[in-house]
Amino acid sequence: MICSFKRSVLFVLLFVFISSSVSAQQYGEFTRQDTLRGSVTPEREWWDLTFYHLNINTNPADSTIDGYVMIRYDVLKPHNLMQVDLQPPMEITRITQDGAELDYVRDGNAFFVSMDKKQVRGASNELKVYYEGSPKISRRPPWDDGLTWTHDNNGNNLYTTTCQGGGASIWWPCKDHMYDEPDSMRFSVTTPGNLMNVSNGRYKGVTENPDGTKTWHWYVNNPINNYCVNINVGDYVHFGEVFDGELGDLECDYYVLRYNLDKARAHFKQAPKMLEAFEHWFGPYPFYEDGYKLVEVPYPGMEHQSSVTYGNGYKNGFGGRDISRTGWGNKFDFIIIHESGHEWFANNITYKDIADMWIHESFIAYSEGLYVEYWFGKEAGFEYLRGVRSNISNDRPIIGPYGVNKRGSGDMYQKGATMLHMIRQVVDDDEKWRDILRGLNETFWHQTVTTEQIEGYMQDHTDFDLQPVFDQFLRDTRIPVLEYRFVNGGLMYRWGNTVDGFKMPVKVYLDDKETWLSFKGNRWSFIEDIKPARLVVDKDFYVGVLNLMGNE
Repeated sequence: MICSFKRSVLFVLLFVFISSSVSAQQYGEFTRQDTLRGSVTPEREWWDLTFYHLNINTNPADSTIDGYVMIRYDVLKPHNLMQVDLQPPMEITRITQDGAELDYVRDGNAFFVSMDKKQVRGASNELKVYYEGSPKISRRPPWDDGLTWTHDNNGNNLYTTTCQGGGASIWWPCKDHMYDEPDSMRFSVTTPGNLMNVSNGRYKGVTENPDGTKTWHWYVNNPINNYCVNINVGDYVHFGEVFDGELGDLECDYYVLRYNLDKARAHFKQAPKMLEAFEHWFGPYPFYEDGYKLVEVPYPGMEHQSSVTYGNGYKNGFGGRDISRTGWGNKFDFIIIHESGHEWFANNITYKDIADMWIHESFIAYSEGLYVEYWFGKEAGFEYLRGVRSNISNDRPIIGPYGVNKRGSGDMYQKGATMLHMIRQVVDDDEKWRDILRGLNETFWHQTVTTEQIEGYMQDHTDFDLQPVFDQFLRDTRIPVLEYRFVNGGLMYRWGNTVDGFKMPVKVYLDDKETWLSFKGNRWSFIEDIKPARLVVDKDFYVGVLNLMGNE
């Protein structure tokens, strides 16, 4: 997902960072509803989700949805109570299993279904959940979750869904926790006859109904997270192409509003360039069976799996603005590159808990620089990543609280990208770094993961202790400060303003001579036979510098 960029000024050279630390903001009190939404409850853990069929009617005349969701699941252990999630003002009207209606009670956003049928370990069962209502309206998509009901420039209805953070249960009943994904999914979405629905996966045809409406059928062949499930209904026209990728032919389909067809044909030439760059850095596109799509929408964009939504006005930058302020951000369309990059980190590798949202956003904010590097050169990519640092706030930790559906700081974008860029500098081997990025996607292919799994993989494939680096930049808000002084014929130095054990190597220049400094945790280190010199930290490290005593 894109972030709301805030300008902040970084004073990394000031003494204030020695004595002060930006403490994490308090999240306030969490409620039972936060826990029901954000944790793996006993009513969730006993069943493994395997398939959804979302069969709904959409009614733009009164902004309502009605229909049902078929849920298929495997029984992991016997239990007689199932949690299904749906948020007000939506209502479940009935729930059936094997044709028999089941009793259920509502507790806020959670419905607890009493299972009449004995749930036998290893069995595969189905449930149908019928529902209706007027879903929450998104006032500022995609940052505000819900449905957007609007019109295109020709007066045709245009409506779409966005629900990261708030959850898919804003508009359809589901197991609304990220740890469990269906293996596949089917869509049957009924619209007015003059409109088309575009959803995730492959187009499977349209049914023309006697009342003049049409039902559009789509099928997802791969695991998909809930917030990526989407409908996009409008007066769409289609064109496409085939990308020659690492796994063969990848079908690329583009659905745009009728009057923007010519603009899209020219502008979407960036899509295969994105695929080429990211297959180089991250490995094969993860969803060849489902294809790749760009779908025009009335908001900036979102990473919906195999149905990436686009609304950046057919301009480079983010709404025509270069977020890096370097000039390189105007060389590409931010939405096409950033949101499509999420096919690797977000849709292929997916966090189990939104507290770990950095896994999605840090890698893809970093991927913007990788895209620039692939097409415009290494120094251009590095300059772009240095430029985005001005958007860092250092307001609270990047990792949020677990089990309550709460994300951490928006610094997960630019600060997270900066952390990864620094780790690359320390690895100091571009092919090894590329192998790590590709290895992450191969190792965790189509999986939900924790921060510890990502940290562990990267730790195992580098030659230095990464854990304090992760702790410093993901779990703390302080900026490390390199403290040094020239004394006794040498250079004495250490890290200050850090977590315990922080010993990230750093590249410095002593009168323009490149030198790597290694560390002994937070203790002083000493290099002999170093004359007093001008010490400058390499500009690809996000740290402060303090000469404690001046040159001797």
